[in-house]
Amino acid sequence: MTQPLVVDLDGTLIHTDMLHESALKVLREQPWATLLIPVWLVRGKAVLKQHLADRSRFDPGSLPYNEELLTWLRQQKNAGRKLILCTASHQSIAHAIADHLQLFDEVMASDGTTNLSGLNKADALTARFAETGFVYVGNCDKDLPVWTVAHSAVVVNGVDGLSDKARAVCDIEHEFPLRPRGLLAWLHVIRAHQWLKNFLLFIPLIAAHKFGDLSTWFTLMLAFVAFSLCASAVYITNDLLDLESDRLHPRKRFRPFASGLIPAWQGVLLMPVLLAVGLATAFWVNVAFLQWLLVYLALTCAYSFGLKRLMLVDCLTLAMLYTLRIIAGTAAASLDLSFWLLAESVFLFLSLAFVKRYAELALQSQNGENRAHGRGYYTSDAPLIQTLGVTSGYVAVMVLALYLNSEEVLELYRNPTLVWAAIPFMLFWVSWMWMQASRGNMHDDPLVFAVKDKASLLAGLGFAVVLVIGSVA
Repeated sequence: MTQPLVVDLDGTLIHTDMLHESALKVLREQPWATLLIPVWLVRGKAVLKQHLADRSRFDPGSLPYNEELLTWLRQQKNAGRKLILCTASHQSIAHAIADHLQLFDEVMASDGTTNLSGLNKADALTARFAETGFVYVGNCDKDLPVWTVAHSAVVVNGVDGLSDKARAVCDIEHEFPLRPRGLLAWLHVIRAHQWLKNFLLFIPLIAAHKFGDLSTWFTLMLAFVAFSLCASAVYITNDLLDLESDRLHPRKRFRPFASGLIPAWQGVLLMPVLLAVGLATAFWVNVAFLQWLLVYLALTCAYSFGLKRLMLVDCLTLAMLYTLRIIAGTAAASLDLSFWLLAESVFLFLSLAFVKRYAELALQSQNGENRAHGRGYYTSDAPLIQTLGVTSGYVAVMVLALYLNSEEVLELYRNPTLVWAAIPFMLFWVSWMWMQASRGNMHDDPLVFAVKDKASLLAGLGFAVVLVIGSVA
């Protein structure tokens, strides 16, 4: 007789842990409730899971399922094998997932009294399948007590040595290897490619023509490291709070946390480490830079917990976050903040923020959606966002033109008239970025896209050459 398959949920059937998912969802939607987590935990994990499940709702269709395992389970089901979902997650979560998959004959899960994990799960399964025995599908050391009483094991996503441990207590019927992670996955976690935006810190020094000030260059390099580490902590926080929204996005669903490639708990541990090192480095730069970095962090927290869901406010906030990099660079270099540089930054980055939002709305509209998940927009808002963005970009060009007619230019450039040739390059680039967004080619953050885009790089090179020639000619 073929023994029934008993399938674990967390880390096995899905590439995530529903306890962590529930806690993060409560943190996003009811931050005050997270203060009660230690109180619930003192009363036992079963009580904790009960309270978290009661306070969080989730879409079972958006979870990162182990598709390879699901395919195999369906084959076993079609062959007449009985399937049981047995999980330490709360029963309301387990039943919702089972109802969605329409695959399991029975569900066993934790309730408000018993945490169905480890020895508790082994005892429950021994009693339930005393006559027939069972095959258990699991993924970690906590499943070893269950494998000890099982007929055989199916090892899923096992770390090094788990298969040997399972084989020591029972036979192994089948194995599903752990998905490779590697350095690239962690670079995606911290979004190292987004650090390119932090080169904006150097703009004030370049705009002031203090190219030979080596000590300030070194200071700005430290500021770059500090800002990058803190920004990565923010990206991790955003990704952890946006798991469900990211999974509904055609590209963001492949991010390490959304796809379950990297467990959410590892992000929770990494985030404060990056933040602490970043803030310590910022303090070493100078107090003024640290203060502006703290303003950036406060604004990003406000963005993550609410501002990004407010129509237009989200784009204005993104523009301010870009601009704060310039202001922080000014503070790090101990320079005076230029009105012209500030005005140029606000309008140019507002245009780029609109580019980002327009590209997302256009993509979601192509996928047949009428509203942006987790945002305050309808996809039908895309044309208006495009108009606002193009207008903001051209205002930035006008600010540049006014600056080139100011007294500051006469002091900084030997040939101010020649510097006017920079305006066509700026006009081309703003127009080009919006053309690419309109054609559906804007897949990254606009500044990251520009660094990879040949036309943008050529426009930037032309802009820089004009300024250099105007300075020395």
